Amino acid sequence: MIRIKDFLRLISLAVKGREEDYTTLSIRKSIVLLAIPMILEMLMESLFAVVDIFFVGRLGPSAIATVGLTESVLMIIYAVGMGISIAGTALVSRRFGEKNYQKAGSITYQLMVTGLVLALLTGGVATYFAGEILALMGAAPDVVAGGIGYARVIFVGSVAIIMLFLINGAFRGAGQPHLAMRALWIANGANIILDPVLIFGIGFIPALGLEGAAWATTAGRSLGVVYQLYHLFNGKHLLKISRENMVVSFAVIARILKVSSGGMGQYLIDSASWIFLTRIIAEFGSNALAGYTIAFRIIVFTLLPAWGLSSAAATLVGQNLGAQKARRAELAVWLTARYNVIFMAAVTLSFLLFGEHLSAIFTSEPEVIRIASEALGIITLGYIFFGLGMVMVQAFNGAGDTRTPAIINVVVLWLIEIPLAYLLAVSLGFAATGIFIAIAICHSLHALVSWWLFRKGKWKKVKV
Repeated sequence: MIRIKDFLRLISLAVKGREEDYTTLSIRKSIVLLAIPMILEMLMESLFAVVDIFFVGRLGPSAIATVGLTESVLMIIYAVGMGISIAGTALVSRRFGEKNYQKAGSITYQLMVTGLVLALLTGGVATYFAGEILALMGAAPDVVAGGIGYARVIFVGSVAIIMLFLINGAFRGAGQPHLAMRALWIANGANIILDPVLIFGIGFIPALGLEGAAWATTAGRSLGVVYQLYHLFNGKHLLKISRENMVVSFAVIARILKVSSGGMGQYLIDSASWIFLTRIIAEFGSNALAGYTIAFRIIVFTLLPAWGLSSAAATLVGQNLGAQKARRAELAVWLTARYNVIFMAAVTLSFLLFGEHLSAIFTSEPEVIRIASEALGIITLGYIFFGLGMVMVQAFNGAGDTRTPAIINVVVLWLIEIPLAYLLAVSLGFAATGIFIAIAICHSLHALVSWWLFRKGKWKKVKV
């Protein structure tokens, strides 16, 4: 057991950042050193989401609805970034487990080339069709007119989004989560400062309204990427990009695409399911959509730290498989899962007790508050299962087995969740409540299936 004094010392070391050999260090210490920066990283991302909707909420339900619709589509771009990030963590962690740091640097450069090309393609298409996308998602004409500027700026900034994701994935794979944490703190810290300034204006800076929120987000994430690039190229870390690494290798890119395709598939499938759910809930009016958006942001506030803890499992799996220590990798996953389940149980209790008060922070509309608090109360009933499932999925990804979680997503989120949500919300007349019930049921089922497949152990034999 880790004593309180030792635990606090580990937290200090984790935040300061120290490169360790996670194939030999105590598993509990490894989880703490990896998870603390990842949790703090995700807490800042969560804080950004909450602060952003707090300021946007002052512009009215239409502005909140625009953010909700845009972000449901932006999840596709997130999926690309997350897919490459997963590949980065898997490939770089394996090379670090093998102590092949030169090859890890080369892979990181190929990741950046791949991400840049994909970002320009996806962002360009989304920017050009921004208005049509909002209309397709069910936005009213006034929402499209007021939100097209916001959507275009956000989509243009997709290059920064994808680069931020994928480089942080490489940092995590290298056991350098403190660098990923600092990059996201810079990015989201700048956004939090710029949000009120650009939305409402100050001094000589004009009020840009909803579009100002988009510029704040894009500028902040771009600053984070600059920080990442500095640390990749300054030569002070085990993971570095030298001149020798800066040669495009189509063979490596093909391998990256192979591993990342499963990761992209996971998040594209997940994102598409959220898009369909958002489209269904849009049928019940702006209040329902605004309540759903607020609840989703609050839920993200807790899911992202849990995801940060889960990501420790991905790094430990990848590095220990690279060092031919499969049993140690498995033990790390079970221990991380235990911690995550405890955390999610505590969050469930807090949402059940204070869901309405949390919702009221972001809006004064009684109906929006009612819908948001109802969503929190229902969806988080499955949180304990969520905590288990997140670790299992990250373990698969850390091993480079991105295909298994993608298949689970297709079956549970597309073939079960979407039809069930439509049945409950529309056919049976439960409206938004039916969608919340479907989410709680299906994400709990997703976790149980992931746990069962992880126990079968095929992930241990994956080669990347």
